[in-house]
Order: sequence, then C-alpha cells, then structure tokens
Amino acid sequence: MKTISGKILKLLGWKIIGEFPDIEKSVIIFAPHTSYWDGFYGKLFAMQMDVNYKFLSKKEFFKFPLNYFFKLYGSIPVSKNKEYINEIVSLFKENKNLHLILSPEGQLARTDHWKKGFYYMATKANVPIVVSYIDYSKKEMGIKEVIHDTSNMKETMKSISTMYANVKGKYPENFILDKRYSSEIT
Repeated sequence: MKTISGKILKLLGWKIIGEFPDIEKSVIIFAPHTSYWDGFYGKLFAMQMDVNYKFLSKKEFFKFPLNYFFKLYGSIPVSKNKEYINEIVSLFKENKNLHLILSPEGQLARTDHWKKGFYYMATKANVPIVVSYIDYSKKEMGIKEVIHDTSNMKETMKSISTMYANVKGKYPENFILDKRYSSEIT
C-alpha cells in the first residue's frame, strides 16, 4: 500500500516532508481541514507513513450504506459527548500499536475555537501528539513535530498554533488558528 500511495501522490504532484517518528502510539493531528479532499490526501499520507492508523469520524456518518465505506477507510465512529475521549483512551490501552488521526479544528467550517479533544486523548492515554500538515500552496504534506510533553495545555496549544501559522489549506479563508492561543503569533 505504501508503494501505491506514494505513486498516486507523486502522480498528483504532492511530496511528503519528513518521516514518521519511531513511536508505537500517538494522536496525530492533521490540519488544515478545509475540504473533503483533505480526507483523501490524508488517507494517502497515512498509507505512506506506514503505521497502524485509524481516523476519527462523526458517528452520524456511520449509517447504511456509508458505514461500510467508513469502516474500510479506517474510521472509528465517535459521538459528540465527552465520553468518546475515554473510549479512545481504552483503545490505546487495548492496542500495542495505534495512531489516531483527527483534525484539531473538529470540522470543515471556519472556526476560531479548535476542539481540544485530541489534547485530552493524548494526555489521558499518555501518548505524544504528532503534528502533521497538508499545505496546498506548496503541495506538500508532512510531520512538523512530535510533542511528548503535554503537561501544560496552554503551552502545547500555543506551540501547535505556531507550527500551523503559515500552512495553507485548500480553502485558506476557512482555516484560522485558535484565537485563544495564537494571539502572539505574527
């Protein structure tokens, strides 16, 4: 699958920057998320990284017949309630090797308040956050950094905002940094 995804990305003019770190578990954030195309490219990116990954998708997407597509795609249904964080932590405990991919914005629409579920998942499961990105202006995807120390939420979120400051989504007008943590970024 890695070879196929690499050929497709190359054919489409995309390049992968960096390599996936040698870790067994992580929460991977993938941003910006401004188009459904991000899911397609994100799948190719995950295949290229050659790790055991699952995507988190809204539970509402798992209705017949789409539920079959989302399961094949590697998605796990999550609900809007806060219990899903504990469900994800349990998944990490049950699996020796698992990487969960999700969008920190939590949606396609423009939002200036990112969801912090990814942070709580990583902290409660004691796994690092892998900051990955898709930049349509450069036609590249990659890994920005791995955050192992998530003990200070404000500092972690500021650091993530800094990493995404110059990344352009497919629809750049729909991607803005979380205003609570990006006010000092220029």
